Amino acid sequence: MNTAALDPQLLWETLRQVDDPELGCNIVDLGLVYDVRVEGGAVTVVMTLTTQGCPMHESIGRGVSEALLAVPGVEDAQVDIVWDPPWCPDMMSEAARERLGVRRR
Repeated sequence: MNTAALDPQLLWETLRQVDDPELGCNIVDLGLVYDVRVEGGAVTVVMTLTTQGCPMHESIGRGVSEALLAVPGVEDAQVDIVWDPPWCPDMMSEAARERLGVRRR
């Protein structure tokens, strides 16, 4: 399979389809995605969650993996959840802030 078409921007846009079900906002605008790495047909997403005890941990990870595997050329999708740096509301996009009613400090 030709994996040359794996465009990082397309992968980031694909991740915008994955919502944090508790907040009702996508994981990119929430600032949860730290990095997207592509090696051939394998994609690794480095991300965090809003809290370490997030009850949606497995659901969000599975959603990320399933969304990426639906992209033509993606043969493997790995989700690495990290806690450093810890997430804070300052990482949210303006769109997420407006949607959730969060003011900038």
